Amino acid sequence: MTDRLMLLDTASLYFRAFYGVPDTVKAPDGTPVNAVRGLLDMIAKLVTTYEPTHVIACWDDDWRPQWRVDLIPSYKTHRVAEVIPAGPDVEVVPDPLEVQVPIIREALATMGIPIVGAADHEADDVIGSLASQSDMPVDVITGDRDLFQLVDDSRGIRVVYTGRGMSNLEVLTDAVVVEKYRILPTQYADFAVMRGDASDGLPGVAGVGEKTAATLLAAHGDLAGIVAAAEAGDGMSAGVRAKITAAADYLAVAPTVVEVVRTLELPDVESRLRAPDADAVTAFAELWSLGSSATRATDAITARA
Repeated sequence: MTDRLMLLDTASLYFRAFYGVPDTVKAPDGTPVNAVRGLLDMIAKLVTTYEPTHVIACWDDDWRPQWRVDLIPSYKTHRVAEVIPAGPDVEVVPDPLEVQVPIIREALATMGIPIVGAADHEADDVIGSLASQSDMPVDVITGDRDLFQLVDDSRGIRVVYTGRGMSNLEVLTDAVVVEKYRILPTQYADFAVMRGDASDGLPGVAGVGEKTAATLLAAHGDLAGIVAAAEAGDGMSAGVRAKITAAADYLAVAPTVVEVVRTLELPDVESRLRAPDADAVTAFAELWSLGSSATRATDAITARA
């Protein structure tokens, strides 16, 4: 059995589970558990399909770090329910999902999957650091395209993209990124900076879409090369040069916001899959009426333990 690490973008997955499983799924006391059941079913499918030997649930200890907001104040603004001066801000989360988050943490613990977060950082940064520092091949499970920047065939880092649903998973390798976007994975962060992302409150460069961004990166290598060419008036049309120049202030700070942190010092955790304790799983499943979802996750993990 070849060692392989699976990193879960946990919030990305449980949000998808919440919206993908009917909210009529409830525990005996009436507590909604649709996100819990959906997440367990996802874990069962992912472990069975990609056969990891190690799994870590990466967590948003701070979903909107102040140091990113300081650089781009619009960062995730539309998702803020309440600003907390000392941070982290409160994210807009549907009440029926919010009540399930502690249950999700308990479910992961019952399955023997460690949760890892980092103060003042998002799950993306935890994923970036664990993937970059791992000595084994890595599968990153996410619905966030920004993590495509981590794809690296030379280190065995793939992204399993859930954005099109669990029945239509897409595995991103170097070749797939090149085919989809006409850029290398190492260029993806700069590509995302120029394209922007309304869902994260990143404006991008006005008038520069994916096609133009890819063309510029092909010609100039990276964002620094593009900015230098615009300043020199070299190898770029006057119209595009004007757009790059107009966005100079944004381009000076956006890469720090978009690039995932890869250097966090994270605690060592035992992430090797082990067969969950049968009695603990049974008690947990009965308490929250998780039934076959808990069974499928247990069976998948036990088969790889």
